Order: sequence, then C-alpha cells, then structure tokens
Amino acid sequence: MFRSVIVHALKNVNNSHAGICGCKCSIRHLSAGSKSNAEARRKKNLLFSEEMKRQKENVGRIEKIEVLYKGVPEDMNLMMNKGISTPFNCAQHMSEMLMGRSVLALIDDTTLWDMHRPLKANCQLQLLNFKIAEPHHVNKAFWRSCSILLGAMVENTFKDDVSVKLHSFPSPNVKTGSFVYDVEISLNNWQPSQDELRIMSSQMVSFCHKKHRFQRLEVSTDLALEIFEDNKYKTEQIPFIASQISDGKSVVLYRVGDHIDISRGPMIGDTGMLGRCTVTAVHQIETDYGVLYRFQGVALPKEIL
Repeated sequence: MFRSVIVHALKNVNNSHAGICGCKCSIRHLSAGSKSNAEARRKKNLLFSEEMKRQKENVGRIEKIEVLYKGVPEDMNLMMNKGISTPFNCAQHMSEMLMGRSVLALIDDTTLWDMHRPLKANCQLQLLNFKIAEPHHVNKAFWRSCSILLGAMVENTFKDDVSVKLHSFPSPNVKTGSFVYDVEISLNNWQPSQDELRIMSSQMVSFCHKKHRFQRLEVSTDLALEIFEDNKYKTEQIPFIASQISDGKSVVLYRVGDHIDISRGPMIGDTGMLGRCTVTAVHQIETDYGVLYRFQGVALPKEIL
C-alpha cells in the first residue's frame, strides 16, 4: 500500500488503495482565485485551436509548390499545396514505410523541419529516421520530445487540488542517458516511492501509445502570454525566448494531446515513436524560485531494441 502523499494526489490510481477518495492530507490547496489544472488546460487548448484555425483560414488561395524528394524507395517530384501540405503528406504519397518511420524532415540540405509542419515554398526534401548514419539531429529531437512528454505526464497525473506549475526542461545531457523537467508542485517534501514512479511511468507510456501528433504553432508573444498567464515561470520566460528567435515578436508552441508547451523544436512526428520509457527519479532542487522537483526519465525509440 502506498504511504506517501501522492496516494491522495495522483489521478487514475486503483481505489483499493486506502485514502484515495475524500481523505484529507498535507497538500496545499489552490487559492480561491487560481484556476485548476484542468481549467487552465482547457483555456490553453481553446486559444491554441482558435489561433491554428485563424492561421489556416489565412492561407487564402491554394498555390502549388514542387517538392523534390531525395531518398528511398526512389527520388521523385511531388506537387503539393503551399502552406497546407506537410512532409508527412509527402510520405503518404510514397509509402507506408516512410509514414511510419520518418522522424524529421530536412529541407534543402540545411533546415530541420517537423513532419506535420506545412511547407512554405518549392524545396528539396529528405526524410530522417532513427537508423540513419548520422542520427545527431534525430536524437536531439527525440530527447527534446521526451522532455515535453514528461511535462505532459506530470501536468496530467496529479489531481486538481495539487497545484502543478511547469518550469522548464533543461537541455538533456545525453551522456547521462536521461531527460528532465523541473516543476513546482504543492507537495511538502515529497519523496516518491518506487510504486509511485511505476505509476507515473505507466501514465507516460499509456499517453504515448495513443500516437498523438506534435502540432507546431508559431504565435505572437502577446497570445503566448495569454495562453500561459496562469504560469508565472512561462510568462517570465516568454519575452526572453521571443527575443532569441523573432526580435521579441513571436514564440513557437507545441501541442501534443491536450498538453501545450514552449519550444523552438523540432519534435519527432508522434508519440508512438517512443518505445520503452521509465520515470527513474524525482529530485528536490534549490533554485532562485525556491524548491522545485526535477523529474528524470530514460527512454528508447520504438525502432531501437
């Protein structure tokens, strides 16, 4: 039987464990003026969906572009729709094998591109997978995607009476073979048990089995601040992030399932590309903001045994 406070805090835990329903515990409840985790998530998704719809409607008259594909099963020219067709759509015209294994696209030998990001102009296209000779960029996209998925798991795992504020996912140190996400959680000196780590690992794997696509959307800085207004860390980070990529005018968001986060990307095609995955540890770390919890995980792509 679980003994720590997460018994009262985790969603979807078997009710046979004592204390799940209605028991009081040492969780600091949300203040009266705060949005619950679920309410904040609904608002983010509404704003994201409205902006994605607006941008699609602004494409206007459909124009054709020529995409010169280089790779297996053979080189070919494809006529696609500007601002609508994606590298994944190109793969659909060629083979099911390419649809299933393509992680990233490479445009004109220079620019990495998300599989579900619309193409903007005539281009040369290559599709990258986990088993190419030089997998550096594919591996970075995998680790980056795993970090966002770890944040999604944390944000969706706790009940609404536990305040969860995602801070950031530091660049992974590949030498350690793991990825991390730093989070503020209203739990007092929480130290998860092995049972709880297994529950979180299971939640992450179940989420990934649904094969959610990574949806990329570039939005204005003002809209990003509105989307993340409930998160003091994200709102503080947004102006700096925007200054690094767009002279302060915009930031790039990703949505996977109903989880939305900030990242320059690119990301892998969908969550089904994640194979074995384990949440290995949760550490308390001292920061300028006080104590945060650093969630740490390890994973392998589905194609790598």
